[in-house]
Order: sequence, then C-alpha cells, then structure tokens
Amino acid sequence: MKKTNVKHIAYLNNESLRGLEFYQLEIGFLQERLDEIAKDNTSLEVRQQIEHFQNQLIIHKDAIDELKSLIRNNTRSIELQLVTTDPFVDEALATEHAELNASYLTEEKMFNELRHEFNRFAAEWM
Repeated sequence: MKKTNVKHIAYLNNESLRGLEFYQLEIGFLQERLDEIAKDNTSLEVRQQIEHFQNQLIIHKDAIDELKSLIRNNTRSIELQLVTTDPFVDEALATEHAELNASYLTEEKMFNELRHEFNRFAAEWM
C-alpha cells in the first residue's frame, strides 16, 4: 500500500481552509456592494444582474461551507490514522485529499471569475 507524508497534506488542507475563510469574507463585502447598487438602481436590467449575483453568492457560500466541512473531515481522518501509522497516511486518504484540493482550486478559480465579473458590473452601476 502506497503511503504519503502527512506534512504536505496538512499544509495544503490548512492553506485551503485559510483561502476559503478569505472567500467567505469576500462574499460579505460583495453582498454589501450589491446592496448599495440595489438601493441606487431600479431598472429591470440592473435588477436582473443583482439577482444573478445574489444567486451566485449563495451558491458559492454553500460550496465553500461544504468544502470546508469536507476538508476538516479529511484532516480529522488523517489525524486518527496517524495514531497508528507514524507520519504517513494510506492511499485512500491521500486520494481524497487530492480530490478535495482539486475542488478547492476549482472553487477558487470560479470565485475569482465571479469577483471580476461583479467588479465590472459594479464599476458600471455604482
């Protein structure tokens, strides 16, 4: 059975959790700006865009919450396994970690695209 050193996994899990915390804060800031735009603009075009961004922020908030939970569970599983296997984890947990890391990178990319799209929208309507 292939073994993987836990230091690398722990570092990436912690880095992902910090990134997700940052994106959660960013959602709050984007929502505040969106509320400002909604107060100042009542046209149908703007209202549709506001609804689009509100929906996207909700989707990303849910995805971030779920991903944080999965990463924390992976970290706990690794910690439990370390009690018996020194500084290594088995391949199944390493694979799970790799999938979670890929999910984090995808969420990060999608969130950054949304943020850039939102900033273009906000620049036009603020």
